[in-house]
Amino acid sequence: MKRLAILGSTGSIGRSTLSIVEQFPERYAVASLAAGRNVDEAFAQAVRWRPLTVSMATDELAGALSARLRQAGVSDIEVVHGTEGTIVCSTLPEADFVVSAIVGVAGLEATHAAILAGKPVGLANKECMVAAGEILTAAARERNVPILPIDSEHNAVHQCLRVGAHSEVKFIWLTASGGPFRQFPLDQFDSITPEQALKHPTWVMGRRITIDSATMLNKGLEVIEACRLFDVMPGQVRVTIHPQSTVHSLVEYVDGSILAQISVTDMRLPILYALAWPERPRSTLTFDLATLRHLEFEQPDFDRFPCLRLAFQAAGMGGAHCIALNAADEVAVGAFLERRISFTGIPRTIERVLGSTPEAHPTTIAGVLAADQEARERAQAMLS
Repeated sequence: MKRLAILGSTGSIGRSTLSIVEQFPERYAVASLAAGRNVDEAFAQAVRWRPLTVSMATDELAGALSARLRQAGVSDIEVVHGTEGTIVCSTLPEADFVVSAIVGVAGLEATHAAILAGKPVGLANKECMVAAGEILTAAARERNVPILPIDSEHNAVHQCLRVGAHSEVKFIWLTASGGPFRQFPLDQFDSITPEQALKHPTWVMGRRITIDSATMLNKGLEVIEACRLFDVMPGQVRVTIHPQSTVHSLVEYVDGSILAQISVTDMRLPILYALAWPERPRSTLTFDLATLRHLEFEQPDFDRFPCLRLAFQAAGMGGAHCIALNAADEVAVGAFLERRISFTGIPRTIERVLGSTPEAHPTTIAGVLAADQEARERAQAMLS
């Protein structure tokens, strides 16, 4: 029995993870949940799964959850809050595996703490790896702790890499759907509305990641994440637009062989792969080969998707520039959703922040968070 700490339990990855626990009760149980701000969902999850600990975002929300649990006659669940509470969840002695799915750098300290505690991590939070990938992977290597990617693209790469040596890898190919604006007139990008950008053609996701998919900044973050997870140079990572989203990623080896991972577009599959690794348990998820009748692959257009170009630039510089890329994007996306800037204002803001970022390579989580905060403040100042 593997007992799970789920960071971000009320989000889509967290809920999908709990559905895996429900499907495989003989394999998995819940040790702790970090539930953020959704008291109603946290209460339902706590009553259903009876974890040892639940963390909420604030003291007030933790108090509200505690009161509801007492009214329901549930007295054996510890309720904690804030960053410290999330760290309690991720380092709980009873937890055997940590699912890191808190959006943004908010989950960074808890993910790092889990690795330091020797916990295997299933990573669905690319921002952690973008901002502090060198620190996290070094800590994992020192403790022989696996970091298993849950993002569908990196999970696919992980599967393809199982058949070849690291020295035999020529390119990692990350696939991208192209989002809603793959064929949208370029001269109309300034008029794109938040409603248009939030209509992703393939995936149902959170608001920020959906906008990031529309700008392809999301794919840029994945390029940086791939460099850290798989110990490759930015020049070894390529992006191809694949609108069908059935090939989740590919690995090209030096002998000319290309291996692709193909499956249904269902996040339960990569989650199950990470939870069960190195096993492959039998599941109900299947793929219809008839859907492979038509597959398209295209080169991304950097004029259409300048955020992707900026991400490759940041990947080449590393350190503070990767931190600033993520921080500036989060601020710019928020401004776009609030209609304070245009769609094309997102890459313009990121480029200005990157241009004002000094070269630095923080060696501690505190240093990473300080660089992140500085980049956010610069982005806010530029927007105001």
